[in-house]
Amino acid sequence: MTDRKSGTARLIDVELDESVGRATPDVEHERAVAIFDLVEENSFRPVGDEKDGPYKLKISLADSRLVFEISREDGEAVVTHILSLTPFRRIVKDYFLICESYYQAIRTSTPSQIEAIDMGRRGLHDEGSQTLMDRLRGKIDLDFDTARRLFTLVCVLHWRG
Repeated sequence: MTDRKSGTARLIDVELDESVGRATPDVEHERAVAIFDLVEENSFRPVGDEKDGPYKLKISLADSRLVFEISREDGEAVVTHILSLTPFRRIVKDYFLICESYYQAIRTSTPSQIEAIDMGRRGLHDEGSQTLMDRLRGKIDLDFDTARRLFTLVCVLHWRG
């Protein structure tokens, strides 16, 4: 699908719209880890881009829609994709609930209870990641690990908004 070795079909920078506001320390930690992991290893290419990357991505919310602004390393705009949040609402809501349970469990529960909650959390995260891949099909080529990290950032934006 993409050429990871050449470094052209990848993100080199990811920015979240800061106007939405700050979140809890747990959520901010998730954001920082997701951005670090995403920039370290990803496979990302806008469909039909003639010039190649690497790319920068700004993710924001506008009018209850998810906005992906993609540019080149030098800042030249490539494309902006705007996605409805409707397909994500149930998954994100359930994911927030289970994450709250997970963070609480880390502080008070047994390892087996934490593991059970974490399995549910990972399952919902996988579902959200697949939904994101489906919504981006034909717009952006990306692998599942990249979609997972992007879904985390979508959740962080949602949490703030």
